[in-house]
Amino acid sequence: MLDILFLGTGASIPSRDRGMPSVAVRCGTEIVLFDCGEGTQRQMMTSPFSFMKVKGIFITHLHGDHFLGLPGLIQTMGLSGRKDDLVVCGPEGLSQGINAFLSVCEGEMGFTLKTIDMISGDRLEFDRFSVTAFTTEHTVPSLGYKLTENDYKGRFDRKKAAALGLRPGPDFARLHNGDAVGDVTPDMIVGPPRPGCSVVYSGDTVPCRELSDAATGADVLIHESTFSGKESKLAPEHKHSTSVQAAETARECGCRILFMVHISNRYEDRYALEKEAKNIFADSFAPRDMDLYTVSRESFRLI
Repeated sequence: MLDILFLGTGASIPSRDRGMPSVAVRCGTEIVLFDCGEGTQRQMMTSPFSFMKVKGIFITHLHGDHFLGLPGLIQTMGLSGRKDDLVVCGPEGLSQGINAFLSVCEGEMGFTLKTIDMISGDRLEFDRFSVTAFTTEHTVPSLGYKLTENDYKGRFDRKKAAALGLRPGPDFARLHNGDAVGDVTPDMIVGPPRPGCSVVYSGDTVPCRELSDAATGADVLIHESTFSGKESKLAPEHKHSTSVQAAETARECGCRILFMVHISNRYEDRYALEKEAKNIFADSFAPRDMDLYTVSRESFRLI
């Protein structure tokens, strides 16, 4: 099960209602951020998530609205006594950029900051999930990311175990952990592993093959929707997508849920874009800043 918190859903410049792009995904006690626009740290301070629990930050590209929240967040982590390592990933040039702003920021961090310039196919492992980069098509080098939750253990057949004379407690636990109990082996009681959830984050991009490949079969697609379908001529000019294109991608890739973000300030009513998308893909949503969703393989809900 994953918790998805939309910290900022706007594009290019903030408005009264929409902050700069950032989405936090929590799995267990670990949190990763996808993009870190200006104001991200304050959004986290007012949310149920702790920025001190962030293990990794994945920047899609080096436009200011997607990464200018990094300096303040990193310094605040240090001032708050962080000791745990932090990894920040992004396209080529990210490490150089971070080193540049840290060189002019005074103060000791007190923790190890690791930066990684990623290319398509690079993957980073966490305790309960992994994040894989893929190439997208924008006006500068850009990446999207796919978070894949680790498989869950197979379902345990308690009735069958009891019929074989096993006792609840230690016997059940040993079998579920893969150990035999007497003549009873795990394959006799435990079903096959169950896949975890997957979340694909597009970053800024026009529809492209790499994004479609990553999104195929995904539980959640978080897709930029800078423009309405009515402004479809503007989207390719600026290497962005429309709400209609996001919905078409979700439908064609067999996704379960579409969340539309990076919405231009020209649209005061996000529901207009949501309605456009729902006509193509029913489970389309344009979340507000600070909306928090819980997603499992079986269901999802707004908290």
